Amino acid sequence: MKKTLLYIALAISIPALACAKKPKTPKPQAEQQTVVEEEPEPELTEECLRNISIVHENVKNKQFEDAYEQWMQVYTTCPQANKSIYTDGAKIVEYLYNKTTDPAEKERLANLAVQMCDKRIKYMGNDPKYPRAYILGEKGLAYCQFFENDEVKEPAYEWLKESVNELQTKSKLDVLFELVKVSYNLYRSNPDKYGEQFIADYTQVGGFLQHLATDPAYKNASAAAQRKDAIDQLFAASGAADCTKLDELYASFVKENSGVLENLIKVINLYKRVNCNESEVYFAASEAAHKLEPTEESAVGCARMCMKKEDWHGAISYYNEALNLIDEDDDDKSDYLYNIAYIYHTLKSYSDARTYARRSLEANPNQGRCYMLIGFCYAAAKPYSTDNYGAKAGILNKTVFWAAVDQFAKAKQVEPEIAETANKYIAEYSRYFPTKEEMFDLPNEFGGGSFIVGGWINERTVCRAAK
Repeated sequence: MKKTLLYIALAISIPALACAKKPKTPKPQAEQQTVVEEEPEPELTEECLRNISIVHENVKNKQFEDAYEQWMQVYTTCPQANKSIYTDGAKIVEYLYNKTTDPAEKERLANLAVQMCDKRIKYMGNDPKYPRAYILGEKGLAYCQFFENDEVKEPAYEWLKESVNELQTKSKLDVLFELVKVSYNLYRSNPDKYGEQFIADYTQVGGFLQHLATDPAYKNASAAAQRKDAIDQLFAASGAADCTKLDELYASFVKENSGVLENLIKVINLYKRVNCNESEVYFAASEAAHKLEPTEESAVGCARMCMKKEDWHGAISYYNEALNLIDEDDDDKSDYLYNIAYIYHTLKSYSDARTYARRSLEANPNQGRCYMLIGFCYAAAKPYSTDNYGAKAGILNKTVFWAAVDQFAKAKQVEPEIAETANKYIAEYSRYFPTKEEMFDLPNEFGGGSFIVGGWINERTVCRAAK
């Protein structure tokens, strides 16, 4: 009996000792058992294919609720079968999400929309037409659409960014646009941390959209142009477009890319877009680009640089060069012509100033500033000399104020927003009109209700006495 008990005790103790030693010297068989087995490949059955066809037909007919149950079955049992499982599934989930008011159900569907993209990557990420990068873009869009309570949408950023980095101009327009929006959200949540990132994302996406908007072979060029305008407005209103901050980010970039025209033009356009065109970095980029290949943008940048340095003739030369490179119907044409007119006014070359102001009005008739500038040119002119008109020259030269006031009146007609400024100068210069006595003292040929101001002005006006 004692021997039997001893055997039983030994039998119990041996397994216990074996278990104690096992972690120190694990057996290969035990190690293999700890590895998680891969999920078996889903089986593709005839029933699955039949259900996919039924789901697709229901989705085509917008019978989303009828399609859901069978769709969930094929999504679960044969997710590798066909891309339509995911494209149809996205439509079904969107419909059900928009229809339900139950917060828990909304959360379930939102998570399903994102998880669907993960499963699609797993089974179809090698698709040559819709690869992993494309699906990541869809995943980012799904998160932004369905996770409405997340104001920043930070999880979507990495998915969208990776997608855009890989696909570039092959990205969906929605993905490009959403990347900038999410980047803006991050910047707004922490400007110091995400400011540089937001500028870089805006610049990258802006370049892609600009390329697509101007590509005649791209069928959605107009939509790309609209998205480009939208991110431009977002960036300009963001506050990230601080000129000093931009200079910190792009000064070394311009130096390093002084021989890369494409990169220089991107910087020029960025600075121009956010009105930082008085920056030395902008000037440096313009000058470097102009040496490589003169363009409208580089010529304008050099012109602005000359204006800042008061190199007026250099500025005129560069603006004229820009005009030779610009499209005839480009909106900027009137601006360049006006700037030349302004420079000539500064140089007191009033006749040339009027010539370019009138050319600017031909390009854009609704510019009160052009009429104002012409008025200032008239008011500063003295077309009557004492050599020809003797003592009467002083009185005759007052007639230029009639012509000047006429221009100020035209300015507020075409641009009512500047009426207050125009009225101010009308009141000021009307004080310099000839008096009634002086008007009577004018030569007979200048009498009557109308009068042609002489010299280079040669404008018909109405006689009015100073008040």
